[in-house]
Amino acid sequence: MKIFDYRDVKAEKAEEGAKGLSVRWLITREIGAENFAMRLFEMEPDGYSPLHSHPWAHEVFILEGEGVVFAGGLERKFKAGDVIFVPPNELHQFKNTGERVVKFLCLIPYTGKR
Repeated sequence: MKIFDYRDVKAEKAEEGAKGLSVRWLITREIGAENFAMRLFEMEPDGYSPLHSHPWAHEVFILEGEGVVFAGGLERKFKAGDVIFVPPNELHQFKNTGERVVKFLCLIPYTGKR
């Protein structure tokens, strides 16, 4: 078992095409997770993730803040407490439309990255 404060995990600048977005890889292969990774994203006001797609799904839980997600050709609002599922290969992007930092957990399988 591992227990640690999320702030002890270094925040990294998110991939190219993002604005005001950082990621902390909380649970990874390096600590024994074999199938899924858990990441914490922090998105500044007016920030966004890159518009992209990939062959794995996203499972997202919004912890704080509000914004919009573009996925499947639709744009929908989200707020703290919302759960978002983005299927594999669906073009998607998250945007912070509020005045506070958006924090969300995102779980992905180990089929692609890292």
